[in-house]
Amino acid sequence: MTTDGPPNSVIGRALTLLTAFRAGDEELSLAELARRTGVPKPTAHRLLGELAGWGVVERVDGGWRLGMALFELGQRAPGQRSLREAAAPYLSDLFEATHETVHLAVPDGVEVVYVEKLTTRRGPAVGSRVGGRMPAYCTGVGKVLLAFGPPERLAAVVAAGLRRRTPRTVVAPGLLADELARIREQGLAVEHEESTVGIACVAAPVLAGGPHAVAAISITGWANRLDTGRLGPAVRTAALGLSRVLRSTMAE
Repeated sequence: MTTDGPPNSVIGRALTLLTAFRAGDEELSLAELARRTGVPKPTAHRLLGELAGWGVVERVDGGWRLGMALFELGQRAPGQRSLREAAAPYLSDLFEATHETVHLAVPDGVEVVYVEKLTTRRGPAVGSRVGGRMPAYCTGVGKVLLAFGPPERLAAVVAAGLRRRTPRTVVAPGLLADELARIREQGLAVEHEESTVGIACVAAPVLAGGPHAVAAISITGWANRLDTGRLGPAVRTAALGLSRVLRSTMAE
């Protein structure tokens, strides 16, 4: 990501280099990493060399890619690991019932982070990936997490700007607020070609006892084929099942 300037600390600059990798970036050149982060090329080269010694990044012919050690560290994050484990049977059942791409996502700032994804060959090539990010305001899971989230989250999203990604993206704050109110009432969010042309999805919130959603479950498919009205109840059932498990776990 592009910033006004790199952090002053070594740790800050190293983390800036790591977070410069975006969804779909298999590898980045040193020049591109320096451009995205503002870290001078000599400094970036030195830091990447140290990170490579820890296995956090790897040197490849085209530049650099994230290393396996980073993936292994992510797997040790207890919150998301336990969420994925609890969600596994519900996501699997939803996948078998719909034969569409299934996502599990959590909120992080003005974006959503995908923590699980089950993919079907018959569906479109969705740009999401486990560990990847998407904007909250134009994705099904994101809109659910905004609708069932604290007001500060929506305020931050609006303040960051609602960029038009497709002709259908909602970029007016008032219209987005009206849609989120309907989502709270219906318990489902529908996205129709707002984040990506040709793709639609339907999502439901995962509630663990509090007023705010801790995660969201969705199914995604071709916009001209996905019947969100028919499949919405299946998504809601999966989200309710996971919600019950999380509530019972917290009560123990």
